[in-house]
Amino acid sequence: MSLNLDTYLGVDQDALKLYGQRTAVLANNIANADTPNYKAQDIDFRAVLSATAGAGGSSGGGSLALTTTNGAHVSGSSATAGTGATPGLKYRTPLAPSLDGNTVDVQLEQAAFADNTVRYQAALSFLSGKFKELMTAITGQS
Repeated sequence: MSLNLDTYLGVDQDALKLYGQRTAVLANNIANADTPNYKAQDIDFRAVLSATAGAGGSSGGGSLALTTTNGAHVSGSSATAGTGATPGLKYRTPLAPSLDGNTVDVQLEQAAFADNTVRYQAALSFLSGKFKELMTAITGQS
């Protein structure tokens, strides 16, 4: 009997990748809180994850790859350099934009970062549990 690991792990592995990308986006927003004309961004988690699940989950792997918009940027991998923006990345609507054009609300970003961290840890725990189940099935020991 064969086992398709992608099917067994389900959406949790894709969610983990997406939470990791969102962590980077939120950290970038916090780092640029004092940069004039910087526009805060966030990832539309539901849209990207549903598109990934609709494209066959992890087998479509390219939909969650890190990308750059400029050749001088540091890329996640050489295969993704210069291919455009991260899917689902959108500009955040500011509650109270500053006079210098910056739309980062540090408290909102920190709250979103903390929430994202909790969700990342939950997805990691789900995956860890699934691997423990596999090890139990393989070795016959708990």
